[in-house]
Amino acid sequence: MRNALLSSTNFSWGAYALIFAVFILLLRLLAPNLFWTVFAPVFRASDSLSMESRALVSIFSDKAKLASEIEKLAGENAELALQNQSLIKKFESLSKLAVSAGGIAAGVVARPPASPYDTLVLAKGSDDGIALGMMAFAVPAGRQGEGGPPIGVISSVSNNFSRATLFSAPGMTMNGWIGKNNLPLAINGAGAGAMNASVSRSAGITAGDIVYAPGPGMLPVGIVVRVDSDPTSPSVTLRIMPALNLFSVAWVVIRDTGISLP
Repeated sequence: MRNALLSSTNFSWGAYALIFAVFILLLRLLAPNLFWTVFAPVFRASDSLSMESRALVSIFSDKAKLASEIEKLAGENAELALQNQSLIKKFESLSKLAVSAGGIAAGVVARPPASPYDTLVLAKGSDDGIALGMMAFAVPAGRQGEGGPPIGVISSVSNNFSRATLFSAPGMTMNGWIGKNNLPLAINGAGAGAMNASVSRSAGITAGDIVYAPGPGMLPVGIVVRVDSDPTSPSVTLRIMPALNLFSVAWVVIRDTGISLP
């Protein structure tokens, strides 16, 4: 009976388990770091492989992002190049623009407060045919190449630049007329874009009347905004504002009108 128990399967597996447990215990007591020593290279290899995998994924991700950014920048550069070409063609077209009566189109490169008040600096000079005494005509917005009202006279010229002194500058005077009967008057510069003139009180000029100046046609140069009078004087003073905002003019047309200014 006892031999049968000793040879039973259950007892044999129990003995093996006990022997294995005793072996592990002795191994743990005698060599506590054996497990980590044996398996440390495996763990290090696993960590290294994991880091290399993350680095590889990161490299591919960065390259994809970089390629996307490069493609985006290339598209923006191409669009800017097209815009630059369009602007260059437009500038060349406007620069070569010539109008009737020998007019020369010139861009305004400086205006108040960048330039002295009642003066404009133009991007063309004697090399382009501009000379002292020529008259400057404003180009209204949306009417490129068409000269509008006269606004001043060329007072200084260099090879590539010129300066136009506006009729609103103090000391400037131009001939004009006003009213239904085309009453002649001398228009004087009052500074800061304003002008004035004196007429007889009996002329009946009122605020809102248009002031005209000589040129290629009958050109409105300003509008009466106020009439100042002195009961003891037979004349009144007209306060005149230009028909255009002189300090926002971007282009002018220069013509030799042959008109001598007072």
